[in-house]
Parts: sequence; structure tokens; C-alpha cells
Amino acid sequence: MRDLSRASGMSLAGLYHYFGSKERLLYLIQKQTFTTILKQLTTRLDESTEPEQRIRIFILNHLEYFLVNQQGMKVLSHEDEALKNGLGSEIATIKREYYRICLGLMEALKRKRGLDFDARTAVMSLFGMTNWIYTWYNRRVDGSAEELAQRMGDIFLRGVISGQSPRRAAMPSNKKASPATKSFEGARLQARRNGKSKSKAGFSRRH
Repeated sequence: MRDLSRASGMSLAGLYHYFGSKERLLYLIQKQTFTTILKQLTTRLDESTEPEQRIRIFILNHLEYFLVNQQGMKVLSHEDEALKNGLGSEIATIKREYYRICLGLMEALKRKRGLDFDARTAVMSLFGMTNWIYTWYNRRVDGSAEELAQRMGDIFLRGVISGQSPRRAAMPSNKKASPATKSFEGARLQARRNGKSKSKAGFSRRH
């Protein structure tokens, strides 16, 4: 609170008069932050019904706010568990709603594209990409929020859409192996037999 008093020019007594405690001030900052992000997001999501585009809207909305308020987001990231005495439960409710919206976007993408991936893992991976940008973001190198959101969206969506393990088709039981396959399998079987013979001989010599 003393640092805030010096930075704001307000007396320490004045800060405590208006906010009561550091915890109360942190609560108000978090509530304002997450309520604003959530409100902006719900408004923007009305602009599109296409799942992929709605995920891109989510990413852009998140980055725009975080990049404008980098110092504030740094505080929130490190003071996430500081709220107690019921103050943290209200913030947790807002965060859960934010998470549920993102989870719903992933589930919608799965249904639309016929994809098979874990939506929770996808959501947490996306938050991992976007929540820590204050530690490395440099506008001269990384561009604007729109440019960064485009690149992050490309990376994330390509991974989700194209990153599934392809299923290997089973060979029909009535399909005969080619001569090359027979030759390869025969050589592998012979090598295995030779290896066993050497192993037994070696065991006998040692004993």
C-alpha cells in the first residue's frame, strides 16, 4: 500500500479510508478486470456463429485487454490466490464463467468439424499461450494485438484441427503380403533366431 501511496500521490491514510485493505483493493481490481473482459467477449461473440471464428474472437479479445493492461495483468497473475474471506469466491465464479465459454467454443468446433480432442486440455493450452505474454511481449517485434492474435490463432487452430493421430488402417485378412514384405519379415525372423542362438551359447560358456 505504501508503494501505491507514493505512485498515486494519495496518502496512505487516504488509501485505507477508501479501500480498507490491500486485499479489498486487489479484489476490486480483479473484479473490474474479469468483468470487463467477460462483458466485451459476450458482445463480440454475437458477431459470428462460425466456431473457428468465434475462437479467434476469444483470442483477440483476451490479448487486446492483456496487452493494454500488462502491468495490471502481471499483478493479477501473481496475486491470484491472495483473496480470502469470501472475496475470492466471487472472482472464481467470474473466472469459471470465462472458462465455460471457452470450453463451449471448443466443443462447438469439435462438433462442426467432427474432431476428436480433449476440450479441457485445449482450453488450458490456449490460456497457457495467452496468459503469460506480459513476460515476453515486445510490440516492435511481435506487432499489434490483432497481428499477434492472428498468429496465435493460426498456431492453435492448426494444432487442434490437424494434430490428431491418424488411425492406421488394418490390413484385410484376405490380402496377401507382397514379396518385399515377405522378404523383410523373413530376414527379421532369421536375425531374431540368430540372436537367441548367440545368447544361449554365451550363457553356456559363462557357466
